[in-house]
Amino acid sequence: MPYKRNNRFFTKAFILLAVLIPLCIIIAGKTAERVIGNLPSIKQLENYTPNLSTKIYDKDNILIAELFTERRMLVPINDIPVNLQNAFIAIEDNDYFKHWGVSTKGIMRALSRIVLKRKVEGGSTITQQLAKTIFLTPERTIKRKIKEMLLTIQLEKNYSKDEILQFYINQIYFGSGAYGAQSAARIYFDKKVEDLSLAECAMLAAIPKSPNYYNPFRNGEAALRRRNLVLMRMKSLGYITPEQEEEALQVPVPVKKEKEKDSGHYFVEFLRIMLEPKYGDTLFKGGLSIYTTLDMQAQTAAEKSIEDALAKFDESKLAVFEKAGREPVKVQGGLIAMDIKTGAIRAMVGGRDFKETQFNRATQAKRQPGSSFKPFVYLAAIEAGYTAATLLEDEPMVFLHDGETWNLVSNDLTELENIAETVTEEELIDTSKVWVPSNYSKKFRGPVTLRTALALSINICAIEMIMQVTPLKVIQAARKLGITASMSNALALALGSSDVTLQEMVSAYATFGAGGVKTKPYVINKITDKDGRILEQNLPSQTEVLSPQTCYIMTNMLKSVIERGSGWYARNLGRPCAGKTGTTNEYSDAWFIGYTPQLAAGVWVGYDDRSISLGEKSTGGTVACPIWTTFMKNALAGKPSIDFTQPENIEWALIDPITGLLALSKTPGAYLEAFIKGTAPTQYYNQTGSDEERQGLIIEEEGF
Repeated sequence: MPYKRNNRFFTKAFILLAVLIPLCIIIAGKTAERVIGNLPSIKQLENYTPNLSTKIYDKDNILIAELFTERRMLVPINDIPVNLQNAFIAIEDNDYFKHWGVSTKGIMRALSRIVLKRKVEGGSTITQQLAKTIFLTPERTIKRKIKEMLLTIQLEKNYSKDEILQFYINQIYFGSGAYGAQSAARIYFDKKVEDLSLAECAMLAAIPKSPNYYNPFRNGEAALRRRNLVLMRMKSLGYITPEQEEEALQVPVPVKKEKEKDSGHYFVEFLRIMLEPKYGDTLFKGGLSIYTTLDMQAQTAAEKSIEDALAKFDESKLAVFEKAGREPVKVQGGLIAMDIKTGAIRAMVGGRDFKETQFNRATQAKRQPGSSFKPFVYLAAIEAGYTAATLLEDEPMVFLHDGETWNLVSNDLTELENIAETVTEEELIDTSKVWVPSNYSKKFRGPVTLRTALALSINICAIEMIMQVTPLKVIQAARKLGITASMSNALALALGSSDVTLQEMVSAYATFGAGGVKTKPYVINKITDKDGRILEQNLPSQTEVLSPQTCYIMTNMLKSVIERGSGWYARNLGRPCAGKTGTTNEYSDAWFIGYTPQLAAGVWVGYDDRSISLGEKSTGGTVACPIWTTFMKNALAGKPSIDFTQPENIEWALIDPITGLLALSKTPGAYLEAFIKGTAPTQYYNQTGSDEERQGLIIEEEGF
């Protein structure tokens, strides 16, 4: 027994010395700094900016995403509810407004436990916790504790209690990735901090002591007990009445809701890649506000239309993969939409699951566009003086390669048979020497107008047209519209043989819809810093590259693709639109690019592995066009249905579809055609042609 009493005596003496020594050091001031080393300057707090999350907003200023290392938003003290301030004071430091920054009892308790190597509990005021969080490391030593006390005294000397409390509530960690009360309020209650109820304020104040243990999403019972303790302390200190406490006690703790699927991952990643080289760490820590062009109505419609359609497509192909003895592969898709008038990107889907692959098929993937490239061939033709009523010959073609270029051998059937006898079987098999282009339908229609050739996506006519205007002119036309990809100076260019991105195809088509004004696609309206100062601001960048008349003719022809051609499914949109399908060899890629007077959009569907075919008859018209139509219907819901505006100097004439000449009113199949003023035919042709011939001109052809 005497030994134990003696031990207690020495323990108490040791604790007393442990307390007195640091207190003396504190009083000594400058001597303390020499003993423990230089302290961080308290002036750092004047310019101190905690890591703030960058917020990304859609075109309607609705928050859609955040970029952060610590998810935090600052709130001034006047916007922090009094109940939340009082809750923290009640549970963390009930003498907050009375002490000079340091609690003597708390210091003695903490130091004694450090000396005796016991678990440290409490001992810190709110000011001390702030000093530790901002300026010091979490090490548990007497030296660190002394530094903490010195910094605490300086904080109390230089800042008001309200300022210190504001710093503290905005700085601390609340679990679930939330730093500061504003982020915590959003995560746990989906509210702004100023809108929190008493029970919710008490819940937030309960968490920081042990953010993982008292996290209501993880440990509801522990969180409830501590929240109720906060309420009891608030009542005992007179911050709330017993009635308010009783009412708050009845409120359940928040439960983590089923998280809705996040939207716009590919769009946000597109922003990150674009902005990180410019802003560096500020993009994640600087509290920027990025106001984007994204339309969440359109974005939601884009993601749903892609996923719903491709999930059904996958299901339909299960048997095919099983028969081939290989694991099923998910088909992929991309969609991008932009405002016709401004170039603002309204929706972007780069794939089906951002977690699985971050590769953006809307902006990064380069694939052959197939027949969706043909409008550029016919644009070059219109600019060269051809009209929508110009006749082309849809008949067989055979090309031989002489080592330098392809040469059309003949398009006469009798002569082709003779040539076939002189070409060896090896040459016929060798596609590098012999090229026999064909139509999707395997049919040949004879003379057809440009309008029909485009509407029915007739390959032979596209090749004939590029032969007449030259591939170079087609490349120049595509360049005008913003196609930047490398394009082959060859006849096969007419069939979409050169790789392009979905984004540049949509931008090019949008120029038709905008009457020849090319707008540079953009995704950011403005960026502001944490204080609201504008760092950058974007306005539409526009250049007139085509005449309104040429674009109107092109749009009018592309409307025929939907009205009676390969894009027939888009008639279900129920409003004026124009567009073009595209399908590549072996059904590797399916495209549809189209537009209304308000919005241009494009859809691509295919496998990342180009060797995998979508399957026979899986064309742009049957796979991509329905996705486009569903998307546009939902993206434009609630917006007026308007038609394309006819510019000046456009004239109309009744045309005979067999001859391309002026038709009589009684001519079967006669239709009104649009012409740039002065280019309409002046001759009539009375021969009406057989009914069979005319019927062949309006056959709907799905595919290329």
